[in-house]
Amino acid sequence: MKKNLKKVQKLMLISLACLTLFSCDKNEEESDEIISNELVITQTELQFSDESEMISEEITAIAEDVYATDEIIYTSKGSYFSDYLPECVTITTVVTETSREKTIDFGEGCELPNGNILGGIISLSYARDMELAEKTITLNLEKFTFNSVSIEGGANILRVRSNENGNPQSTADASFSAVWPEGETATFEGERTREWIEGYGSGFWGDNVFLITGKRTFNNKVGNTFEKEVLSPLRRELSCRFIVSGVLSISRNNANVSLDFGDGECDAKGTLTYTDGSSDEVFLRRFLKN
Repeated sequence: MKKNLKKVQKLMLISLACLTLFSCDKNEEESDEIISNELVITQTELQFSDESEMISEEITAIAEDVYATDEIIYTSKGSYFSDYLPECVTITTVVTETSREKTIDFGEGCELPNGNILGGIISLSYARDMELAEKTITLNLEKFTFNSVSIEGGANILRVRSNENGNPQSTADASFSAVWPEGETATFEGERTREWIEGYGSGFWGDNVFLITGKRTFNNKVGNTFEKEVLSPLRRELSCRFIVSGVLSISRNNANVSLDFGDGECDAKGTLTYTDGSSDEVFLRRFLKN
């Protein structure tokens, strides 16, 4: 009887050891799979993130163009006209004792020279005195759409007439939320500085060039949060609907990738470099016309 009991106990110990060993091996395999399959950002997430960047930059560019028109007219004491916004845009100005209130109405849909189609209203408010060296522009959106993406939110923009390089500069503290037609959602917020390095005051939209620096946070539908920081200034030429050069760092869960927008060519391509040093060419937009 004792011998049989010892045999049973021995078999139980062997079975328990095998079960423990199998469980450890399985957990190690699952852990390895999680680590090896973890991506900082997927191709789809990258496209939505890049579109949010372009939306925010376009909104800021429009605000800057409208404000600059007022600034140039009142500081140069002469006539000035910018051709960036087409005739389908209606701009209404209300001047109070202390402020200028601008309503920029794109109606149901108005195509900009760079091909982007905007709808709804951008409203601006800033101090009436156009001789000030710097001032804050308050920006809000109303029923606003960008290439059929619904956008809500606003920004406070610190406008400086002349920075240390002698160029106009705007630092926007912005917060926007977006809903794409297919149901994707995102929020994007943060502070970006835009230095107007070429074309200021020319009246021709196609020669306007900006350098962009700063940080922003992007949150997508499934709850992933991406921290984005400009490593090398992003070059935005209004004649192109894309960032044409510069490097952006994208991080999530303490892992980083970098997105290089190229060497100046106007296209929707970039180079994504991963944490292991490998890289891929990526296509950044989904809403382009054929």
